[in-house]
Amino acid sequence: MSRATATDLVYLVAIAIGAVIGVPAARLVKMTAMPQMVAIFNGVGGGAAALVSLTEFISLGGKSLAIYRICEILFGVLVGSVSLAGSTIAFAKLQELMTGRPITYPAQQPINAAIGLAIVALLVVTVVTASTTVLVIVLILSLALGAIFVLPIGGADTPVLISLLNAFTGLAVAASGFTLDSTLLIVAGTLVGASGTLLTRMMSQAMGRSLANILFSAFGSVVTATGEGPDASGRSVRAGTADDIGVLLAYARKVAIVPGYGLAVAQAQHTARELADALSARGVEVYYAIHPVAGRMPGHMNVLLAEANVPYDQLEEMDDANQDMATTDVALVVGANDTVNPAAKNTPGSPIYGMPIINADQATNIVFLKRSMRPGFAGIDNELLYDPKTTMLFGDAKDSLSKLVSAVKAA
Repeated sequence: MSRATATDLVYLVAIAIGAVIGVPAARLVKMTAMPQMVAIFNGVGGGAAALVSLTEFISLGGKSLAIYRICEILFGVLVGSVSLAGSTIAFAKLQELMTGRPITYPAQQPINAAIGLAIVALLVVTVVTASTTVLVIVLILSLALGAIFVLPIGGADTPVLISLLNAFTGLAVAASGFTLDSTLLIVAGTLVGASGTLLTRMMSQAMGRSLANILFSAFGSVVTATGEGPDASGRSVRAGTADDIGVLLAYARKVAIVPGYGLAVAQAQHTARELADALSARGVEVYYAIHPVAGRMPGHMNVLLAEANVPYDQLEEMDDANQDMATTDVALVVGANDTVNPAAKNTPGSPIYGMPIINADQATNIVFLKRSMRPGFAGIDNELLYDPKTTMLFGDAKDSLSKLVSAVKAA
């Protein structure tokens, strides 16, 4: 068997293994788990690009390469490694293998700066010496940089993070395309990098925040949260029954349904539409207030509601919904927390401070459908839960919505 034939066989085996793993994973993943699947697949792409650059450096012999070639390889190793480590941490947060709240620690800024400067210095050393050992150290430090870059980011900022890491992977793939003289990889990587960058910018604008604020707002501060609602603070909340809340909804003039990740987890989008239909049959005006990052990735909530055949004209983007909220009789918050948390407006230093929210607090009445008093993905308490206008209905979102449908029909 010739060397070329053996190489082709290895490629085919690798493709087959990847297909056996990737196809079932993509087909069997639940919609609620789509964000973490996107994150881990994105990380694998970045890691592959970094390894391609590293192996090409070794196989071609670093000292025989032109400086621009070494720079291409260094870029692929650096960005690909950052994407791999960052995406892995994002996956762990979304999969709840670790806390989803921002993680900070003392002297975080000096440590991050030291690692960044060390990488820059080693990049220069690699260009001058073409040392494989130094390049491996760069790869290791880049992995560390990717991890500490993502740790302080949490809550509703995760979709922006995933989009940014996707752009990083595209750029790393484009760099490996230059290294391999592959036009296909250059074009594909550039397209992914450009589209990911534009999406990241558009999401930041939709949230009314700069990208720097999203990425670095938690740096230099230790973020804590009670995480236990009334048990930790001594305050109590007002809990209601499905029958009482059903009557409130049935005799309202305008109702806003504010969906969140809890609705997605419970697969309650169809039941939410049934409730909206029951209210509309009674002459109640119903609309869905959609936050730009409701769920865990861009467009997550829109896809779920479209799957349930929710009429498009009932969907309102955040700005339009906020204009209507002051004239809304009941804001029904289904599994959302961070995207309606007033701390984003009232609490400087909060990990979500500065993020525009759905102004559910402006509605005449607020109803929260939650499993418990645990905080949202950002790991901070929501003062809106203790508002005198707020009524809690505890339980699985789908089950609670089903009870509300029956209560509205019986009212």
